[in-house]
Amino acid sequence: MIGQTASLQGIFADRYDSDALLTYASAILQHANVPPQDAQTVARNLVLAELRGVDSHGLIRLPVYTRRLHANVVNARPLINVTRPFAAAALVDGDNGLGAVVGLRAMEVAMELAIGAGIGIAGVCRSNHFGVGAFYVEKAVNAGFIACAISNAPPNMAPFGGRERFLGTNPFAIGIPAGSPPHLIFDASSSVAARGKIIAAAKANQPIPAGWALDPKGIPTTDPHEALLGAVLPFGGAKGSAISFLIDVLSGVLTSAAFGPRLNTLENLKALQDVGHVMIAIRRDLFISTEEFNGRIKELFAMLTASPPVPGVERVLLPGEPELRAEAQNRELGISLSKEVVEELLDLGNRAGVTFPSQKSCM
Repeated sequence: MIGQTASLQGIFADRYDSDALLTYASAILQHANVPPQDAQTVARNLVLAELRGVDSHGLIRLPVYTRRLHANVVNARPLINVTRPFAAAALVDGDNGLGAVVGLRAMEVAMELAIGAGIGIAGVCRSNHFGVGAFYVEKAVNAGFIACAISNAPPNMAPFGGRERFLGTNPFAIGIPAGSPPHLIFDASSSVAARGKIIAAAKANQPIPAGWALDPKGIPTTDPHEALLGAVLPFGGAKGSAISFLIDVLSGVLTSAAFGPRLNTLENLKALQDVGHVMIAIRRDLFISTEEFNGRIKELFAMLTASPPVPGVERVLLPGEPELRAEAQNRELGISLSKEVVEELLDLGNRAGVTFPSQKSCM
């Protein structure tokens, strides 16, 4: 993900304090009738994406979230219902609430189940775009659980060998507690690049790298506008295509949510999405003691990072380590936002009567 972000560096302009952006996003959502606590949840999800360098799932999504709320195709105040058909499993009906609100509740349910059963799985139906999966696994990892979060998404990706949209850029995130920070948090979509990165490139009229997408005729393109009319491509060819398909089976088919081409896009302001997720929490002491697990995982981390690097590479990194580095840097220096995104956010704030924060001062 860091590599993809770096490829669009020319788009970025000024930096903004992450806490100020959090306050702003929360206020915008509250203006759209979202309760303060839920607004804070969604805002934290969006800002975490920015901090981790995953701008495709950051504040660029706030305007469309708001439009969907005002169009009443997302429920600002859902009554989330949880049923427990088995000791270690629950189905969370999100009542068409914002994805971050529903998803976080589902991870909390999975954690509650895991306390007693060793492992907890929460399937989710009637939800919406859930942002970055790291948001959910981070919650569980900080509480000492191994965690996994997956979700299906609208069909914006061509299956391997196909040219039309069928698969979602279905994301998966895994978190491994290490006894003490830094923990391992890996989060990725099943596409070469998230569609949000193509949207960001289109807003800035910047070309995208070759291999990201097809145009409507199925021909590879570097034009982001043609790519948005066409389809993004799965990472790893057939393997990424299969992973996306299997995530859809678990998140959509298994949970009773929509799946495949039946999922509606965020931009369709006349239709519900009915996105499905699955959240899993596992106790570290499922088979061995917590102390033994902590020692073994630290040992494994050390073994990986001690692996001999190829020429030109300082050392081998842990999965998710580039994003953790980006988060530390962005907390200190501020979050970079493109002028196009800032203009959208300024307009959003003007219409809601919410002041957009000033740029962060350079020291």
